[in-house]
Formats: sequence, structure tokens, C-alpha cells
Amino acid sequence: MAEHRPCTARNETPLQRADRNFVELLQELRVTQTGVQILFAFLLSLAFTSRFEDLDAVQRVTYVITLLLAVLAATLFTAPAALHRSLFQQGAKPRIVQVSSRLATAGLVVLVFAFSGSVLLVVDVTMGRAGGLAACAGTFLVCVGLWGLLPRLVRRAGLRDEESGTAARSASETPSQDGTRVPAPLRRTVVQPTTPNEAVPYREASARQR
Repeated sequence: MAEHRPCTARNETPLQRADRNFVELLQELRVTQTGVQILFAFLLSLAFTSRFEDLDAVQRVTYVITLLLAVLAATLFTAPAALHRSLFQQGAKPRIVQVSSRLATAGLVVLVFAFSGSVLLVVDVTMGRAGGLAACAGTFLVCVGLWGLLPRLVRRAGLRDEESGTAARSASETPSQDGTRVPAPLRRTVVQPTTPNEAVPYREASARQR
């Protein structure tokens, strides 16, 4: 019974949270799978073009490695669906979400190298080896920055905002003598006796006013 009690800020049970996280993960995978499908289709069709015979040894190796990386990324992104189907209705949804998240992360890492390799191949064929290497490095840095560094910066900024908000709330409240906190706008309106001797006239004056 304890595992069905609300346990999060959204007032969700662990099973409800797992269901929501899995749905959100599937939405993310739909976005990434689109890019993988386009890249994979491009690489497959490239082998049947007339210019493929003109590729040198380095370009052919780049093509094969990039194609295999695209296949691996597609496999990692589709693995959560196969995992969910294999463990359907077996009470393993939290574990499925955890493993699927790791598979999706691994797929993104592989996809970075697949994108970089495809850019290297195309630019190498059209503009030369130096331009291909420069374009490959730029693609790699952009992917790492947007997919890896940016989430860390956003998370760090969120933590700083939470800490500053907590400090501001603490500073806006003043503890009274009985332990309660008085908000800053009400400090001047609340008059409290500082000593027991001052408390007696204070209570008598309040009784006369009533």
C-alpha cells in the first residue's frame, strides 16, 4: 500500500510518475528518430549514386563507419519500445523507464558521431579534406554544446534561482519571541512587549480598548 501513496510534488504515486516519465521519453525519442531516419536514408541511397565509385579509401571508410553509427543510434532509440513490449504488464515500469533513459542517452552520444561523420564525408567530397575536418569538428562541438553543456548550464541556473528565492523568503520574515515568523510588511504593525514587566500594561491597555 505504501508504494501507491502520493510521493512527488505533482501528487503522483510511483507508478503514475513512471507512466508519465515513459510517455515523455517516447515524445523525445520521436524527435530524435526523425533525424536518425533522415540520416540513415541518405547514407543508404549514397551507395547507389554514380559518384560513389569516385570515393577514395578514407572516404569509403568514413562512409562505412558513419553508416554503422547511424544503425547503432537507430537501434538504441528503438530499444525502449522493444523493452516495454517484452516486459509489458509485468510490473517493471519504473525499471523500464530507468533503462530506457540510459539507452536514449547512449543513442544521443552515438548520434553525435554519426552526424559528425556524415558532415565530414559530404564536405570532404565537395570541398576537400581540410574543409571536411573543419566542418566535422564544428558539428561535433555544436552537438556537444547544445546536447551536453546547455542542459548543465540550465540546471545550474535553476539551482541558483532556487537558492536565491529561499534566501529572499528567509530575509523577508523575522522570527518573533514565540518562534513564529512575521513577514517584513507586517513588522511595524505588530507590537510585542520585550519584557514581562511591559507585558502587563500592554494587556491592560488592550482590555480597556476592547
